[in-house]
Amino acid sequence: MPFVWAKNIAPTNELRKWFGHDPERYEEFTQKYQKELNNNPHAEKFVKDIENVLEDQDVILLYAAKNKEINQAIVLKKWLEERLKR
Repeated sequence: MPFVWAKNIAPTNELRKWFGHDPERYEEFTQKYQKELNNNPHAEKFVKDIENVLEDQDVILLYAAKNKEINQAIVLKKWLEERLKR
């Protein structure tokens, strides 16, 4: 699968700006972003697309955050793992 930028799965600009990669806001950011993902009309297709790719190859989530432990890709990865277990 070629590189795909799933913009419609990213956190909203408002949430991203509010978070600002502030470690003190990460737990609340995680909850809010997961809520956005759960209510996102594109999420189901995104999960299915990931499932299809995983049948043949790995999926890599790229991010530009400096902090490797506190960023939206970590939240998305955990959220995806929960959906893929079902």
